[in-house]
Amino acid sequence: MSERPHLRIVRGDPSDEELAALVAVVTTLGAGEEPPPERPSAWSDRRVQVREPLAHGPGAWRASGLPR
Repeated sequence: MSERPHLRIVRGDPSDEELAALVAVVTTLGAGEEPPPERPSAWSDRRVQVREPLAHGPGAWRASGLPR
């Protein structure tokens, strides 16, 4: 089974170190970006489970009926 090489040196005679550096750069570029982290489920969100503190002071009764 004959596989084609992924890289081909067209000109020059690179050293082993130069060739390794080239392979490292090409491998890094080909890796792509990391997928974005998944959003946690709304069921596991602690902010939903914990009640906000109650409003105190004058006009608190009015603020209790306003949307957050």
